[in-house]
Amino acid sequence: MTIIITGTSTGIGFALAEYFGEKGHKVFGLSRKNVESQYFTTIPTDITDNTQVQAAISEILKTESRIDVLINNAGMGMVGAVEDSTKEDILKLFNLNLVGAVQMMSAVMPKMREQKFGKIINVSSIGSEMGLPFRGFYSASKSALDKVVEAMRYEVYQWNVEVCSLHLGDIKTKIAENRVKTQVSEPYKNVFDKVYSLMNAHVDDGTEPLEVALFIEKLLEKKSWKAHYYFGKFGQKIGVPLKWILPQKTYENLMKKYNKMD
Repeated sequence: MTIIITGTSTGIGFALAEYFGEKGHKVFGLSRKNVESQYFTTIPTDITDNTQVQAAISEILKTESRIDVLINNAGMGMVGAVEDSTKEDILKLFNLNLVGAVQMMSAVMPKMREQKFGKIINVSSIGSEMGLPFRGFYSASKSALDKVVEAMRYEVYQWNVEVCSLHLGDIKTKIAENRVKTQVSEPYKNVFDKVYSLMNAHVDDGTEPLEVALFIEKLLEKKSWKAHYYFGKFGQKIGVPLKWILPQKTYENLMKKYNKMD
């Protein structure tokens, strides 16, 4: 298969590109940094720039006759109180997590429509299903992408193109180094420091990126997809059904305890 993966310079994206390349697939990694690998080809691309996105897809189609899979992995985190967040940071986040992903899907659709086949995985988050404390805009950006996925499924099924959101829990990566961190004002500082420390501890204790690759490999073998898949530790995945089962106040109290806010 010909597979395009975004955000392949580090973390999950790099692990996915290496894994599928080693398995014999033709893998193209799109990232702002040029990464040397024997298993995949890097095309330096800023996916928030649609001109660069279109150029990258054109470059791939010079040598490849088809595009089988797109994995929209590129993204960034953002932490801070809603009150403290700036317009610039919010737009930067949504421009990558939402607009960049949409531009990638739009760029590969003509070829997928022509070949009447394609699979698109959008890496989302378990946190997209709930408003996480001090990560509200991150949750919102991923939730927005989820809704685009749901809409797109109706629009592209006639060409045998499958689209889904893959909601991940904490994965052991260097995501903390790439988060937008807003200036936390004094009223929030004590609680934020506790939540932020726990947040980083969860990442340090997260699932290995290779496990994500194995999950996606099995997903690609399925003929038809659901709109949403969840992958991560049980303690995080269980938060999704609990949100709909429990009374709102009970759920919020549970989340406060989980995040050590009490």
